[in-house]
Amino acid sequence: MKRAIGTAGIAVLALTFHSRISLAQPAEKKANMPESAKQKPHGLTFQNVLQLPASKPTANIAYGKDKLQFSELRVPAGKGPHPVAVLIHGGCWLAEVADLKYFSPMADALAKKGLATWNIEYRRIGDKGGGWPGTFLDVAKATDHLRAIAKEYELDLSRVIVVGHSAGGHLALWLAARAKLPPESELYSRDPLKILAAVDLAGPGDLSTFTSAHTHACGDAVNRLLGGLPKDVPERYRDAGPINMLPLGVRQVCIAGAKDTLVPSQHVRTYADAAKQAGDDTRYIEVPEAGHFDLVAPNSAAWEQVERAIVALVSSAQRPAFKRGEGE
Repeated sequence: MKRAIGTAGIAVLALTFHSRISLAQPAEKKANMPESAKQKPHGLTFQNVLQLPASKPTANIAYGKDKLQFSELRVPAGKGPHPVAVLIHGGCWLAEVADLKYFSPMADALAKKGLATWNIEYRRIGDKGGGWPGTFLDVAKATDHLRAIAKEYELDLSRVIVVGHSAGGHLALWLAARAKLPPESELYSRDPLKILAAVDLAGPGDLSTFTSAHTHACGDAVNRLLGGLPKDVPERYRDAGPINMLPLGVRQVCIAGAKDTLVPSQHVRTYADAAKQAGDDTRYIEVPEAGHFDLVAPNSAAWEQVERAIVALVSSAQRPAFKRGEGE
């Protein structure tokens, strides 16, 4: 039986999302942890991340008329043009679970590394206009809005990457894939901003395998996001699922925590394997001892690997493709 999320379910999910979870996952290939990271914490919680410091954004900018259609822009010191990381927070696509605040420390850390960060808020399930198709249209509109502010803030639109966590990881991959949508799709955009690369931090790339509440912490959120099961709305799963649009023709880095029990690593690994098999330039990294929120916490043991992977993507648009087996 599928688990529905009512008021009580939301409370349980939020508690789970905010709690420390440290159950071990089955062993897979893992990246070696740098020596400098071994003394840093792991198993961080949502609340731990919220308590991390972050500077005020350079600007809060609306990309639409709804109060949730805005982004935090942080511009690094120095003269541009600056590469841009579009950041998409998670929270099971649900309004009640999380918002962009927990991404502010990460946005600040990346800005200090020379990336302009565009930390977007968007309407989710439970918000007026959220879910299908509003959630997808919001992240697309927010990303395309970079064109309107690029000159003022000296942004390099040839080096735009998307980085998402959890449900936001799925949306990051979808942003990289949306150029392949057919014109008849409800999610189609005529001229989407070109994405240089996508970074998925503990997000599912295949929504059709994310409908069972027994394999992750989001319950029936995907069914609510898309309005039914794959058998009910197959065209929505087709257009919302990055795995259905492979190859994307965009470099991808998929990172999972070995001890993540909210979105277990197999959801990330399965997509990364499919992307590689389809011919995409894709790197999979599994971080030892890392839980769900370690991947977005700049003070965690996992952060050095995450940050290094992100910065490498924009350090040079001409950087050679990943060598076979790199990061595995």
